[in-house]
Amino acid sequence: MLLTKWGESLDRERPLSEYPRPQLRRDSYLNLNGMWECAFTSSRSEPEEYDYEICVPFPPESALSGVGRVLRPGEFLWYRRGFELPEGFNLGRVLLHFGAVDQCARVWVNGEDVCVHEGGFLPFSADITELLIPGENTLTVRVTDDTDRSWRTRGKQKLKPGGIWYSPLSGIWQTVWCESVPDNYISSLFITPRLADGAVELCCSASRGEGTVRAVIDGGSAYEFAAGECAVLKLEEVKPWTPETPYLYRLELDMDGDRAESYFALRSVGVGEDRGGAKRLTLNGKPYFMNGLLDQGWWPDGLYTAPSDEAMAFDIAAAKAMGFNMLRKHVKVEPARWYYHCDRLGMLVWQDMPNGGGSYSAMTVSAPLLTGAHSRDDKYGKFARRDQAGRADFREELLDMVSCLYNSPSIVMWVIFNEGWGQFDSDALAAAVEEIDPTRLIDRASGWHDQGGGPLRSVHLYFDDYKYRPDKAGRCVALSEFGGYSLPVEGHVWPGKPFGYKKFTDQGKYRRALTLLYDGQIRPACMKGLSAAVYTQLTDVENELNGLITYDRRVIKLSPADVKRIVNMPEIK
Repeated sequence: MLLTKWGESLDRERPLSEYPRPQLRRDSYLNLNGMWECAFTSSRSEPEEYDYEICVPFPPESALSGVGRVLRPGEFLWYRRGFELPEGFNLGRVLLHFGAVDQCARVWVNGEDVCVHEGGFLPFSADITELLIPGENTLTVRVTDDTDRSWRTRGKQKLKPGGIWYSPLSGIWQTVWCESVPDNYISSLFITPRLADGAVELCCSASRGEGTVRAVIDGGSAYEFAAGECAVLKLEEVKPWTPETPYLYRLELDMDGDRAESYFALRSVGVGEDRGGAKRLTLNGKPYFMNGLLDQGWWPDGLYTAPSDEAMAFDIAAAKAMGFNMLRKHVKVEPARWYYHCDRLGMLVWQDMPNGGGSYSAMTVSAPLLTGAHSRDDKYGKFARRDQAGRADFREELLDMVSCLYNSPSIVMWVIFNEGWGQFDSDALAAAVEEIDPTRLIDRASGWHDQGGGPLRSVHLYFDDYKYRPDKAGRCVALSEFGGYSLPVEGHVWPGKPFGYKKFTDQGKYRRALTLLYDGQIRPACMKGLSAAVYTQLTDVENELNGLITYDRRVIKLSPADVKRIVNMPEIK
């Protein structure tokens, strides 16, 4: 069994106890992580007895959960725990929050229905005020998960893992918590940076539709505006956010006694030309090479769930110490605190939408790699997307993801599809995303099955040398996956057949190969016009050993200083 150092020292009574929503933080907070009862059934009826104890929020398939059992399609996973509100906790309304539950959840409090939620990657909440009783209350959750046996979004999970596909997981995998708010409270907050105007735009909604919001920025001047309307607040001092200078403005909000803390940053992203006329990605109006790593966010002891908040921050800080300024969060949505760490540490994020659809045809997803031919993505059968309900569900979940993560300044790119996995109608989906968020860039089809639209041409390459070529349609070019060099480290390898695109067993040869890759291919391409590069990958994941760091995060395969020298890029002007 592989364990991280954070997993070894886990406090099972208080795991991941940090406040889970940094951009709308209130004093009221009751963390419900820790030991719950757990059971598996073949019936949708609640069992009379629960067979296991489980450490929430770790999936039952993970080592840190204490269960170690896979939830199969057609089965039901049950959770139960008691909770008591502290004295004086209830300010008017009590809200119950789930960070994420994979895939479909039904929730009861004291035997009464609370809510149903479908989709395994996004948060959901419910007002449970009317269901509470004095003393101990009972919270019950029922979960089903079809993993890769349906069209639902699932990312890299597979019931039969191996190679680039990983273990199935299910159930509660992010923090469960309660907060109390006044009868009229801030129900949503959208923050839009307006760097060119030296301002920030705030849109606050009130639970009762009306209210007056008072905002204080960096402890300075106060601004007042009506809830439900967007207010543009001129800043006293303009401090642009970059990975090199990740300045965050403090934001305090008060609406009729509902007080919350938040933060924001000023930055803009786009596409422009450098002095030589090449199309480039821009940050704050200037050409900026986005030098990135593929980051899948898996853990040997927690699977989707990091063993601690410190562990999440470790990955980001390690990538930055190695000279990278961007992480491509690959077909997974992280807890809000992961994006907060990117915001405060200074790490750009390309955010993938988790993939779904039916069983993928190897002929479809690999055809562009072998033949160069890209298929139209309105051929639903070819892309395992015949199910209309599945397409509608994906669209809704995509737009919900964009809304949920909208406020994080580190996110600069939405990636809708990867390598044709469940791809469909990518141009229409990009237009729908742009309606919600016109401030960020969109990679419609990362890798292949490019439909020719948008400002970005996104290329993957593993088996040949990369030579930069300007896009025929005049778009900016990004090498959004490459590399994949594997180096196993004895004692830090997941059991099973190892996988890598190019395999090494000697550290010296591994270092020389990475040096030749960047010296001979990536740096020359950057100088000619390549706008971004995403090396595969940050850490090993299960049998995939092409990480710069081992899966258990105990060994960095080359010193950060070595990697930083290897991947350093020239400044673009």
